[in-house]
Amino acid sequence: MSFSFWEHDSWFSNIDFTIVGSGITGLTCALQLKTRYPEAKVVILERGLLPNGASTKNAGFAAFGSLSEILDDLQHHSEEEMVELVRKRVQGLDLLKRTLNSDGIDLQVNGGYELFTAAEEDLFEACVSKMAKINSLLNPIFGEDVFSITNNKFGFAKVDNSLIYNKFEGQLDTGKMMSALLQKVQAAGVKILNSVTVNGFAEVDDSVEVETEHFSFYTGNLLIATNGFASQLGIPEVKPARAQVLITAPIPNLHLKGTFHLEKGFYYFRNINDRILLGGGRNLNLKGEETTEMALTALVQQRLESLLKNVILPDTPYKIERRWSGIMGMGEQKKPVVKKVSKHVFCGVRLGGMGIAIGSLVGKELADLIE
Repeated sequence: MSFSFWEHDSWFSNIDFTIVGSGITGLTCALQLKTRYPEAKVVILERGLLPNGASTKNAGFAAFGSLSEILDDLQHHSEEEMVELVRKRVQGLDLLKRTLNSDGIDLQVNGGYELFTAAEEDLFEACVSKMAKINSLLNPIFGEDVFSITNNKFGFAKVDNSLIYNKFEGQLDTGKMMSALLQKVQAAGVKILNSVTVNGFAEVDDSVEVETEHFSFYTGNLLIATNGFASQLGIPEVKPARAQVLITAPIPNLHLKGTFHLEKGFYYFRNINDRILLGGGRNLNLKGEETTEMALTALVQQRLESLLKNVILPDTPYKIERRWSGIMGMGEQKKPVVKKVSKHVFCGVRLGGMGIAIGSLVGKELADLIE
């Protein structure tokens, strides 16, 4: 591809910072860089027409983890590491709220609930037995107990009548959030190029040559914020993880509000006004869902439909209106990978399915790596 003088001069010359990925992390990183270096030329490359990983495809959970997820984290992390993970998620949500107007992204704190099937009696008892301990560990962050027990007031079927409640969990409108972030970044003078896939890069003298599908160019610094696609750019600590989602048409007189988790967070659902959004099922085929292919599988979709019909809305007629998938970034640990890859290359990835909660903070930490 050849560029005119004008194209090269305005878009591809004297670039100070190039960010790969226009999701929450990449956009926040761009805002932070423009705040610190107002005169810098910042360019964002996005492989999709829209942010094509998880940022525009997620469920819109302003959450930091169910009790069973936190207990599972303690199987792989120390208590101090677990608390720090929660703290960072809370800090990330606070930064997101400061960056964007809460009303403009329809942020609602309706609480979060964890459901337990009959087969999870032991898991429920383990959660109840550890609840006081976890509340004590998290008290320095929230100043009060986070988790408590409440009754099944929603009419869910085939689950324990007791739910574990978290009053700090919230939900937001993902589309409004990303639209607002994009507008703010563009208003700051950042250039965003969509439908540009980065194939590779190489440091050359005091700059980085970036190779895309159709052209190459040079940048002073390269910042990788592609999360689920990071392994394709040589970040081995991250594995892609596909999340499949469906949403119903409007349901008259729907009285369900809040965010909900089931089976250690592998299934999750919420209301969007009078609709139900339901996602998950990766646990049915963990290796198969370790992919960057934006596709749906009968195995997962049938399980989601079964949960919707038999557990969530057992006596309510509904119609499924839309289905989609997104790509998250996972790893052996949940701590994000924010590091200097080489002299002029940096990355902020592996958000562990908590992109809304931690994406803004990772974006800031990624920008902070620039000295």
